Amino acid sequence: MKVLIVEDETTAAENLAYLLRKIVPDMEIAGYTESVERTVEWLNDNHVDLIFMDIHLSDGSAFSIFEETTVNTPIVFTTAYDQYALDAFKVNSIDYLLKPIKKEELQRALDKFRQRTPAELIRYICHLSNLSPQPLYIGRLLIQDKDHIIPVSVDEISCIYSTDRQTKVILKSGDIYSYPQSLEKIISTLDPKKFIRANKQYIIAREAVKDIIVWFDSRLKVILHTETPEPIYISKNRVAEFKVWLISN
Repeated sequence: MKVLIVEDETTAAENLAYLLRKIVPDMEIAGYTESVERTVEWLNDNHVDLIFMDIHLSDGSAFSIFEETTVNTPIVFTTAYDQYALDAFKVNSIDYLLKPIKKEELQRALDKFRQRTPAELIRYICHLSNLSPQPLYIGRLLIQDKDHIIPVSVDEISCIYSTDRQTKVILKSGDIYSYPQSLEKIISTLDPKKFIRANKQYIIAREAVKDIIVWFDSRLKVILHTETPEPIYISKNRVAEFKVWLISN
């Protein structure tokens, strides 16, 4: 049996390998990876029978691996106490091991793996996509106005406008506040169903769109319910994407 150990703690990886060889002397440890990036690279070039994977890796959640590559190998997850993970594993009948890993529990996981039929293993693998948690997007921005910090619901935002020197949050009420982050950083925290990066200067809210005008060179000019510092244009090569976003649920 060939296995891959995905673990960012050297001691934990060595301990798991030691226990595996105690249980199955001819066990082949085909590789060790410690990060999402390295694991994706490894899986794209190699195949094993079973993967032991820690949930929390050096560069993020192990669930991110499933978003970057197709995993066709059964996985036994290892974790310190993580209630979300445990609940998800129980619902999806996925094997998991709590750290520190005990020999008898590891034996149990290996026995379960061996006892599964090919059809059961296929169903097992299909469950993995269900374990990836939904992205969490912010519901409020904390905006500092002089000596006050104001929590502003994202549903109050009409658009976010940026120049080389500053970023402004424009609310549906017409109020305008400075915000000390770039559009790149802000858009990564907002629900893409509600907000879109219209161009280099604007993030706009879908519910703030009042009118759309077909402009020169097949561009679109977007009119919001609130006034904006400059006109908002959607470039020709992003028109189709913008239209889909505007009507999607």
